Amino acid sequence: MKKIVLMVAGLVVLMTAVCAFAEEGYSDDIMDKIMAMKADAEIKKDMPASLPGVKNVNTTEALKLLKEKKVVFLDNRIKTQFDTEHIAGAKLFFCDTLIDNPGLAKNLDKSKEYLLYCNGTHCWRSPSVALMLSQLGFKNLYWYRDGIPAWKKAGNPVE
Repeated sequence: MKKIVLMVAGLVVLMTAVCAFAEEGYSDDIMDKIMAMKADAEIKKDMPASLPGVKNVNTTEALKLLKEKKVVFLDNRIKTQFDTEHIAGAKLFFCDTLIDNPGLAKNLDKSKEYLLYCNGTHCWRSPSVALMLSQLGFKNLYWYRDGIPAWKKAGNPVE
């Protein structure tokens, strides 16, 4: 009897751990969309014009949000690109790491507003981060689809 109780208790602990891990991951649908966007980026295809649950902003709106200082800018590009230049005040939030570790999002405050950007209309990283954060329960997301190329072209501040 004692062995059965221990086995059941062990199964309960295991199932709890499996369920907790599953909640931290992404749905197959989201991962399929991310992989499709990544494949599209490889052939220089435009990313979607919009994303469900995410507000698109243009360069003028992004600059206004930066000046208001109410939104945290998250650069979703690779570190070497971020280190070379990024929107003034932006923080690095690397897409590929978030794919592998959804728990990384726990470092963000869900009550804050975030603007996501990367290398423009052919880049898959910021729309992917938008999809992942949205699935993880973030509600205040902006997507700057045109990204750093349009930002620089407009003469806006970079660091």
